[in-house]
Amino acid sequence: MSTVVIKNEIINEFKNHEKDTGSSEVQIALLTARINHLTEHLRTHRKDFHSRRGLLQMASRRRKLLDYLKRTNLNQYNEILQKLSLRK
Repeated sequence: MSTVVIKNEIINEFKNHEKDTGSSEVQIALLTARINHLTEHLRTHRKDFHSRRGLLQMASRRRKLLDYLKRTNLNQYNEILQKLSLRK
């Protein structure tokens, strides 16, 4: 499957309104998909430290977005944790 198709599916699932592509919820979902993909890559390529750094940066960015969402909209925060099966 193409990454564009997967990205569009994620955006359609998490968007708040018709033209929403950049809300916190969408960004968190897209980052989660990229993090999961990169985690699988690092399981086979254990010494790929450049990709590991990118993974840590993405996880940090997702954490910041989740903290923002928790501050501004607690119900939406709990819902997205449930949908993406994230801890915290």
